[in-house]
Amino acid sequence: MTTVDSRETAVPAEIHRWRAFSLLAVACFMTAVDLTIVNVALPTIGVKLRFAESDLQWVVTAYALTFGGFLLLGGRAADLLGRRRVFTAGLALFTAASLACALATSATFLIVMRGIQGLGAATVLPAALSIVMNMFSEGAERNKALGLWGAIGASGATVGLVTGGALTRYAGWPYIFYLNVAVGGAALLLARRVVPESRLHDARRSYDPLGAVSVTGALIVGVYAISQAPAVGWTATRTLALLAASAVLLAGFVVLETRIAAPLLPLRLFRLKTLAGSNAVGFLLGASFYSYIFIGTLYMQQVLRYSAMKTGLAWLAVGLTGVVLAGPAQVLVTRASAKLVMLIGLSVTGSGILWATRAPVHGSFWADLAGPFFLTGTVTWIFIPVSIGALAGVTERDAGIASGLIDSSQQLGGAIGIAVASTVAAAHSGVLLGHGPGAGAVNAAAAASALTGGFHWALWVSGLIALAAVPVTLLLVRRTELAQAAAPA
Repeated sequence: MTTVDSRETAVPAEIHRWRAFSLLAVACFMTAVDLTIVNVALPTIGVKLRFAESDLQWVVTAYALTFGGFLLLGGRAADLLGRRRVFTAGLALFTAASLACALATSATFLIVMRGIQGLGAATVLPAALSIVMNMFSEGAERNKALGLWGAIGASGATVGLVTGGALTRYAGWPYIFYLNVAVGGAALLLARRVVPESRLHDARRSYDPLGAVSVTGALIVGVYAISQAPAVGWTATRTLALLAASAVLLAGFVVLETRIAAPLLPLRLFRLKTLAGSNAVGFLLGASFYSYIFIGTLYMQQVLRYSAMKTGLAWLAVGLTGVVLAGPAQVLVTRASAKLVMLIGLSVTGSGILWATRAPVHGSFWADLAGPFFLTGTVTWIFIPVSIGALAGVTERDAGIASGLIDSSQQLGGAIGIAVASTVAAAHSGVLLGHGPGAGAVNAAAAASALTGGFHWALWVSGLIALAAVPVTLLLVRRTELAQAAAPA
């Protein structure tokens, strides 16, 4: 078969490509599921491992930060060192970290292992996608494979929430990680026999690890500063010093990318307005939607006292709406305007999140949550055009970097959005409790009311972040460039 680059190793014709595709898709499905599978287990994990309320969000953000921060480096390493080799190494790291998470007995150990798990995912995902691109010739066959790939990845968030709820309810929270161990172990045993090896032969071996470390370090320090600010004060020396350190690391990353010969992120890509706008929207979408899931899950379990299973099933309303609307979104993107679809999706999703701010202390699913949940299922109408816009005007040479960049934007946006929303919720709940009855002994009704008030403020932040992406879309995303990119997609 023909390959995507003359410098590629050839893929043997006898390779059972769809068998290999199935294994790669299952492995990468795990990395998508792990973004949300822990959400419904967070209250249980918090109690069992004695988490401070402000630290609970790190179980999610530690994974998202290393996942997003090292994604581009993982793709570069796969192209140069061998895609199957890097895929299996990343899968082994992901599986081992999952086992360590399941065996965790302290909050700090779990957070560190979640970060390592994210590093493994950042290696698995781009390597697997590169293998898929190399196995299938350009045209209808590759489009079919990529369409299935996208559908599998898109379903990961919903499946993660439902599976996490079921495992937490009927087996215990460690089993959300034992599941990865079982699937990852089986995939590792089969990978060498099923998945073909390929890499770029003539490309210069330049990885830019300092770029990945500096941008990820900047975000970790910044998120830590934001999460600790309510306790130590926004104007405290420690908070200001951490924020300054984050800014210095981020500036260092930008300078580094302009100076080295083979940068991790070529900044010239951002001259493409639609690409820059789509990544900005992807970042805001991740910040809005992942924080919405995080806060909504805590509200259902800590205020409404839903079980983990019931919480996971409640989120099905969002996932099912997304599945139903995916088809119409694809039709409208090609026949009408991808920019219009993006604007509608952002407006409706943001409005749905703001609607959720009306959920009361003694709420119920059908009266208070079903409407917002069904409405926010329109998030599908954002993901599809954003993915198209992220590749608009990109040459074949930069296609891999551009596709990895939009994934990184969404994951890093999610990590920062969760940190901000969690901080807002904790700070406002603390204010309400401080004015409640008795400084040392707060009754259950007052605690529930304070939690609800904090969650409302956090959901306002999540909803407004989604709506903030509307002017970004209007200013940066070009209708003509999207139309040109949407036609072949």
